[in-house]
Amino acid sequence: MLRILAKTTTGRVQTCMRRAPQWAFTTRAMQAAIAYTHSTMAIRHRSPFSVYAPIAKQVTVTFIEPDGHEVQAAGEEGTNLMELAHENDVDLEGACEGACACSTCHVILEDKIYDELPEPTDEENDMLDLAFGLTDTSRLGCQVQLTPEMEGMRIKLPSATRNFYVDGAKPAHH
Repeated sequence: MLRILAKTTTGRVQTCMRRAPQWAFTTRAMQAAIAYTHSTMAIRHRSPFSVYAPIAKQVTVTFIEPDGHEVQAAGEEGTNLMELAHENDVDLEGACEGACACSTCHVILEDKIYDELPEPTDEENDMLDLAFGLTDTSRLGCQVQLTPEMEGMRIKLPSATRNFYVDGAKPAHH
């Protein structure tokens, strides 16, 4: 007995049990049926190995540190600014590691980009109230996700942050 996959006229793939001599599938037809089944399963289950998995676009931004030094950083769409800064050794603290529980990842955005972003949540606004050097375009870096519209954006870091360290120490990035 052979287990054979067959595509019906409605496009469904069925499993059939047949004796080999009575079934007229060629090897290519079986391979096509199996490939079809795997591709529909990959779509249905959103497998990361699927050919249908979207490819994230790279977005390049420039961080401007308090001393004026500029650091170009490229990251995948959907990465938040704090993670991007940490990946590129930009001095953006993020003491709460992105939990929106501090203001140490405070960044200052360009007017155009700030206006295109969704409104900050109440939690983010509460944390921004604690930020040093707050401006009209201030946001928390952990709450801003990269989008293709941000290509070439310049992100200014404030001259200081408020945290619990009084000796000037900064937590190490993970």
